[in-house]
Amino acid sequence: MIDDIARFRRFARAVTAEVGALDHSFLGRGRPLGAARVLNAVGQGRNELAQVRDYLRLDSGLASRLLRGLEDEDLVAVTPAAEDARRRRLSLTPAGEREFAAYEALSDERARTLLARFGDPQALLAAFDLIATALIGDRIEVRQEDPRSEAALWCLGRYYEELDASFPGGFAVEQSHDPAPQQMTPPLGAFLVAFSDGLPIGCVGVKGDGGETAEIKRLWVAPAARGAGLAGRLMTEAEAAARALSVVRLRLDTNRALPGAVRLYRRLGWTEIDRFNDDPYAEVFFERMLSPVSPP
Repeated sequence: MIDDIARFRRFARAVTAEVGALDHSFLGRGRPLGAARVLNAVGQGRNELAQVRDYLRLDSGLASRLLRGLEDEDLVAVTPAAEDARRRRLSLTPAGEREFAAYEALSDERARTLLARFGDPQALLAAFDLIATALIGDRIEVRQEDPRSEAALWCLGRYYEELDASFPGGFAVEQSHDPAPQQMTPPLGAFLVAFSDGLPIGCVGVKGDGGETAEIKRLWVAPAARGAGLAGRLMTEAEAAARALSVVRLRLDTNRALPGAVRLYRRLGWTEIDRFNDDPYAEVFFERMLSPVSPP
């Protein structure tokens, strides 16, 4: 019988082979995967050795050896930080920029080739998303974004698609009380996006008008990231953002076609209240009083 451990180990072997973890010349560029990943990390903007080590989860000895090899190839330059000579800044040399671009092109082509040979690439990508979230779920970053940014609009688009599929009569954003961007931008409000290794996987908005009451809007978590507590984390961070805006009362509404959302708000201690708006999609209403921000 094939048990769970055997299935996991088969997967690990398949990934090792697919990514070329054991190759001496990753993607045919003359250096192993570890060195290529360090080069990629620097090319992506991680300009300190500590950042590269943390991102790649490398011990200090291996990170230093890989970096030294890239220095010897004149691909990465290491200079003392202007504010602290004990810290080292990393940057790609012109040769490093060219090598980084070559790796990017080869990696993109390899991804296209793999997806093209699978009958249902979207199903494969959904599996990849789930696995990536499981493996690096402890590194999800939540940060404020302009609600008109590419990441924010991507999340909102997926959110609206889910509402359209969930509501019996569909969902039309122009018929909802869709917040204006400035209402979810400081100093009136805030919009938070969760990122997993640079890719957006969730969002939530705080819609304000400068007063003491604001609303939680557009809470969404990607299917692959559900079940790991991200919705609760987004709500907690939204409350913190609201406090920073001097909001003392938060409200929200939802629809009975989203029972998971109703359960979440009740579990988080929100109080069910009477209707406070005329949004045609709103059926259940909640409120939460916030404690003020403690002085430093």
